[in-house]
Amino acid sequence: MTHVNLLPEGAPEGDKFDKMRARAKELGGVDENFIRLLGHVPGYTEALFDALVRSHSGGNVDHKLKEIIRVQLARQAKDPYFGSLRSKQAAQEGLTEDRIEAGSGDFEKDDRFSPAEKWALSYARLMYTDPKKVSKAFYDEGKVHYSEAEIMELGGFIAFHYGMQVFTRAIGLKPAKA
Repeated sequence: MTHVNLLPEGAPEGDKFDKMRARAKELGGVDENFIRLLGHVPGYTEALFDALVRSHSGGNVDHKLKEIIRVQLARQAKDPYFGSLRSKQAAQEGLTEDRIEAGSGDFEKDDRFSPAEKWALSYARLMYTDPKKVSKAFYDEGKVHYSEAEIMELGGFIAFHYGMQVFTRAIGLKPAKA
């Protein structure tokens, strides 16, 4: 049960919210309850939903890697809402639950991850657990694998998604029943 009441199913009403619901169902990384929670402030719903979708599905960084990072962050934030949802796009591209699990575990020693993926997964973990290690030397290492634009994409993605996960955990949001 959330600490704030969700709007009734189907609310807020309107074509733009119906499109968000359809897109959420298609993607799988967010669901109806996110829209019903944020629907108390419709303008925020649109902006935050758009930012979630763009940051997760768009850009130049591999979507499967972003999905692994998204779940790693949800577990770090102890967020059952985002931690239980899975990207349908990433699954269609071949991402397995085993690889998601590995990305939340001892990925540094896991040969299934490239050096670039290990750096990105470390970036996600360190930004909140040990930010002093996210230094110039750390970014210089990242530049071996990613362009500066991709590093900014990853940083923005990590910051935004972790923040949303802390929020949904604090509010007590649970996934909609399928």
